[in-house]
Amino acid sequence: MSETMLEKMEDFFDSRLDMYDEHQLNCIDSARDFLQFTAECLPPRPGCAVLDLGCGTGLELERYFAVNPSAQVTGIDMAPGMLRRLKEKFPDKKIALMLGSYFDLPFGSEAYEAAVSVESLHHFTAAEKLPLYKKLWNALKPGGFFILTDYFALSDAEERRCREELLRLKAEQGLTDGAFYHFDTPLTVEHETDCLRDAGFSRVEQLRRWGPTHTLRAVK
Repeated sequence: MSETMLEKMEDFFDSRLDMYDEHQLNCIDSARDFLQFTAECLPPRPGCAVLDLGCGTGLELERYFAVNPSAQVTGIDMAPGMLRRLKEKFPDKKIALMLGSYFDLPFGSEAYEAAVSVESLHHFTAAEKLPLYKKLWNALKPGGFFILTDYFALSDAEERRCREELLRLKAEQGLTDGAFYHFDTPLTVEHETDCLRDAGFSRVEQLRRWGPTHTLRAVK
C-alpha cells in the first residue's frame, strides 16, 4: 500500500484550516508576490462583480479588497471551513459564498466583469476543465476576463506522469466513487491555453511567471 493516502478535496483543506494561510504564504515560493499581482490584475472599478473559483480563505481577496474595497465578490469552494474563515475575515465586504463544486454550481449569464482562480485548478484534467471554462465564458460580460494564477507542469511528460500517478493511487486504494481527491495533476501552460481557447476565449496571454507558477489572462 502506498504511503500517499488520498483525501477528498474538501476534507483535505478543512483538516488543515488552522495552518492553511501560513502554509500558503510561507511555504509556496513567491506566494506573496503572485497573490498581490493577481489582485492588481482584477478590475479596479468600484462595485464591480467578480467570481472567485476555489476562493479558500480569501488570500487573494485580502489584497483585492485593499485595491477595490467595494467590489462585489462571489466565492465558490468545496470546503465549508474555508468559507467560514473567509466570511470571518471580511464581515463588512460584499461577498456571496457558494458551497460546492464549481463544476456543478450555476454561474449565470453575463453576470461578472471578471473571474479569478488561484492555486485551485491544477487538480483537474483538460477534459474536466473544458465544460467549466465554457460555463465561465458564458458567465462573463462582453469584454470580461479570467485571471488564472496556478502551478503548471513544465513538460508534457510531467503532466502525464502526475495524472498516471493519481490514477494508480485511486486504483490501489479502491476509490471508485467519482469524487475529487487532492492530488496535483497540473497541465502545461500550452495545454491550459488550448483548453481556454477551445472554451471560446478570444485571447489568452501569459502575464507573469514565478517558477512553475504562472498568471494567465483569458479574455472573452
